[in-house]
Amino acid sequence: MRAPQPGDLLRVDGRASVQFGGDRALTFRVVSVGTEVTHMGWIWLTGYVLNSRGATTKREIFVRLAGLRRADEPLPRDQSCVPANSVQASISVGARGRAGR
Repeated sequence: MRAPQPGDLLRVDGRASVQFGGDRALTFRVVSVGTEVTHMGWIWLTGYVLNSRGATTKREIFVRLAGLRRADEPLPRDQSCVPANSVQASISVGARGRAGR
């Protein structure tokens, strides 16, 4: 997947970050993409979590680019469910990082 752009509608699940595994997956409308240097392959996204009635919450998320997919892409047959603990992540954020935001 190319880097997300403002306006993109994404499905964020355990492939993008362990915190979105299982029933914590979400549909996310991108508002902006962070420009700061992060761990290789990871990006900061700002946007809105969507449900059937529209936008619910504005959030900033740190996700693995390779794990993102467009909301309209069907799941591969063998990956219809990603358990919350099936993806391991090790992230260290320096004192000037976004930890705790």
